Amino acid sequence: MHDKPASRGSVSKWLIKNVAFLFIMAFFLFVPAGTLDWPWGIVLLAVYAASIGLSAIILIPRDPELLAERSGVQAGAKKWDLAMSSFVALIGPLLYFVVAGLDHRYGWSAPLPLEYHALGLLLAAAGQIIIAWAMLANRFFSSVVRIQGDRGHTVVSAGPYRYVRHPGYVGLALFHVGSALILGSLPAFIVVLLIICATVIRAAMEDKTLQKELAGYKEYAGRVRYRLLPGIW
Repeated sequence: MHDKPASRGSVSKWLIKNVAFLFIMAFFLFVPAGTLDWPWGIVLLAVYAASIGLSAIILIPRDPELLAERSGVQAGAKKWDLAMSSFVALIGPLLYFVVAGLDHRYGWSAPLPLEYHALGLLLAAAGQIIIAWAMLANRFFSSVVRIQGDRGHTVVSAGPYRYVRHPGYVGLALFHVGSALILGSLPAFIVVLLIICATVIRAAMEDKTLQKELAGYKEYAGRVRYRLLPGIW
């Protein structure tokens, strides 16, 4: 049984963290843009707000312990992952928000046709759906790489983990690509590509850690061959 006060505290901490990031996003988008009159910036904020709502609907009633896990850096997090997770989840996205905002302000790249923005919405939505699916299947879906012995960490092979070993990273990459398209900024894609490269490296390092330290993962990796892209890697 979950400890109710602890669960409420975890939910509050997670919600505050995510809502605060929504305001940080707005700052890093609209200050560089020099205007609030940027519909696609507002659309991206709405998409992120919807992703917070989707995560809340999934996790608050089902697994508040996972919210506690995802609300901060827990003991046992791998030191090599702290910088990588910060870049993939925080520094990199804020950097491409700034680049996209400056692009909107100074017109570094030509406006994209509407269908590209629509594609961005589809990709961002698909990314969030994959992440939500992974969270539903995996109660150990941490924001950092660590072996969660305190939570009875075991191998998960259900849901999207039947197809790739790190579906959360797939969803995150789709979300970032979609976000850059929503914002209509080609220069922002340079930063997104760096985030994707860091994600691939992180997935490889996490996979090695899990094969070495998590019982049963090596056998799972033998059954599910691909880390991120079926048929490729």
